[in-house]
Amino acid sequence: MSALRQAPADYLAMRRALGYTLVRSEKLLAQFLTYLEAQGEDHLTTKTALAWAMLPAGADRSWMSARLSVVRRFATHLRGIEPATEVPPCDLPGRSCRATPYLYSQEDVIALMTATAALRTPHREATYRTLIGLLAVTGMRVGEAIGLDRDDFDAVGGGLTIRRGKSGKSRELALHPSTVAALGNYLRRRDRPRRPLNTPALFVSPAGTRLLYVNVQNTFQKLVCRVGIAPRSAGRGAALGRLP
Repeated sequence: MSALRQAPADYLAMRRALGYTLVRSEKLLAQFLTYLEAQGEDHLTTKTALAWAMLPAGADRSWMSARLSVVRRFATHLRGIEPATEVPPCDLPGRSCRATPYLYSQEDVIALMTATAALRTPHREATYRTLIGLLAVTGMRVGEAIGLDRDDFDAVGGGLTIRRGKSGKSRELALHPSTVAALGNYLRRRDRPRRPLNTPALFVSPAGTRLLYVNVQNTFQKLVCRVGIAPRSAGRGAALGRLP
């Protein structure tokens, strides 16, 4: 199994050279190989991959599909090295139904920004009002927005540099003058936390640290409930990151 243990490292290094981060894939592949060893297998088979993907018992189909997808990509790579490798078919374990994203209207966005007034401190209100507004006018992903540093904002040139975009790629965004003004006002607030001094983040928490995705998601869901936004049809969920 030593050769099989080395294969994921080579596979991940190759894909990361193309810009992928693959943190979750690395963790899942390590778990899969541990399972493979426990089964006494010396090569990757569809049967074993499917059995692992279906753990734990009663798991959601989308969860199984995501786990098997990671193994499938790795198996495709591995088969070029080890011909005995089996690549799980793409129709296993069956397609899951993906929810249609909820698209926020301009009225929804205004209502959400207004609802931030109910947050505990003026700084927190300003942080989420500015964050929601930025997501709405740029179409940025939440992770990209909270990953911004102050130096990524060019107030003179009127732009943003996204350095941690999808697949590790960076890109430039031109901003409307009103957005430039809103970001500038946020950064100049007197109640902006000054500690810790080494935090380069553009958006910061009351403690002066970079915002965490899970906290942003929780706060956003509270704002959604406060405003009373509900999915317009079955299968649609009001999720952060679907702002217009």
